[in-house]
Amino acid sequence: MDFSKLEKNIGYEFTNKELLKRALTHTSYAYEMNVESYEKLEFLGDSILEFVTSEYIYTNFPNLKEGEMTKVRAMVVCEESLAQVAKLHNFSDFLRLGKSELLSGGANKTAILEDTMEAVIAAIYLDSGIEKAKKFIINNLKNEIQYATEHMGFRDYKTALQEKLQENGEVKIEYIITKETGPDHNKLFEAEVRCNGKLLADGEGKSKKSAEMQAAKKALLKQV
Repeated sequence: MDFSKLEKNIGYEFTNKELLKRALTHTSYAYEMNVESYEKLEFLGDSILEFVTSEYIYTNFPNLKEGEMTKVRAMVVCEESLAQVAKLHNFSDFLRLGKSELLSGGANKTAILEDTMEAVIAAIYLDSGIEKAKKFIINNLKNEIQYATEHMGFRDYKTALQEKLQENGEVKIEYIITKETGPDHNKLFEAEVRCNGKLLADGEGKSKKSAEMQAAKKALLKQV
């Protein structure tokens, strides 16, 4: 598989291509092909991610108290946020999955995308050091961190978006379910949020409400 397109997506070219390949290798594929999976890279990447985001929050938001910094980090370093970054860069197109995981839609599973994101962070670190890993993390999460500092512990993105858009008067906000895929026990919904007919963002989730929330969240991040 040619990973050059993915390298272009993430803005980093690997010297050791095997690191990137391993970062995209799920345990199901590793078991079938007798190769190493991304599990150890994921372990390392998780620690790097926590450190880098902690340092960034500490340095750039000096007025936050310790407990507030912890809340911000928890909002940013979570399955949902990391999976969104993986989707943004089309990680699912490059994942190496076993047959059963492929058939069950593993390429779009939030947990797998989160794990892969952490593994890629570790791969970048091992390939060229902490500064390149830090650049990748901050470039992809700085808007999320900014938003989190302003909405600590706040998860109702639809309400937040409505308040933001109506700061200067009434507007018409619509959520439209545009797509529904998968079997009944594992549905995936896609939604759009529009303001006065203009598309702001789209999102996906395991329920219609979750998809709408993701669309609202993405729209909010664009406003930051």
